Amino acid sequence: MLTAITRAVSPAIVDCELSFIDRKPIDLATAEEQHHAYEKLLGTLGARVISLPAEPDLPDSLFVEDPAIVLDELAVILPLGTEARRREAPSLAQALAKFRKLEHVSLPGILEGGDILRIGRKLFVGLTRRSNAEGIRQLAAILAPHDYEVIAVPVTGCLHLKSAVTHLDRNTLLANRAWFDTTPLAGHDWIDIDPAEPHAANALALAGTVIFPASFPRTRARIEARGFHVTPLDISELQKAESGLTCSSLIFANTNSTS
Repeated sequence: MLTAITRAVSPAIVDCELSFIDRKPIDLATAEEQHHAYEKLLGTLGARVISLPAEPDLPDSLFVEDPAIVLDELAVILPLGTEARRREAPSLAQALAKFRKLEHVSLPGILEGGDILRIGRKLFVGLTRRSNAEGIRQLAAILAPHDYEVIAVPVTGCLHLKSAVTHLDRNTLLANRAWFDTTPLAGHDWIDIDPAEPHAANALALAGTVIFPASFPRTRARIEARGFHVTPLDISELQKAESGLTCSSLIFANTNSTS
């Protein structure tokens, strides 16, 4: 059984942080509808969804992937690269403490979960505006006793590493390879995004299904051509907040629960 922790859309989402896209008006009701559809799909695919209440004063707080990473052995709470977002972590840590022992990365290290791509026992971590070398060093030290390898990946063209590459199955990556150093990920099979859809590399693979933004049909065709089952989901309003599909949930197996 998988657990998926989500958080309701903040009514302040119109004031979200933006780094690589221009600000556009966000319709709150539509954003809420799209987020509910996302949660419903996670449940349909077998996850038990725990939806935390909205944080009215924290515009980006639905992006629960950023303040934490959850592994089988523990969860690590992360100091976000944007100071205004660091208040998102305490309530998320409280929810995760029911399932995992908690460790913490501390300032001056900064680290966001959107920069962490896990493939087996390897964690590829983006060096971005939001995650620095000290944050990566601390994460490596925390995880070393649990036999995880932490590997830094320079990112230049987007917000997070997982804006540029996500993991579809055992050896297949969906990527915009122009936005990051591919050297640390050599040896994988690649599905390249369609050049007309540069933001299409963030997909969520769950239970034999690739959940994928409906706004990127050309890249969807490329994924399907490689034999994957793709379920498109309209997140167009959330994308105005620089959202992908992985960033709105923390999904993990119910092992080592402390509850």
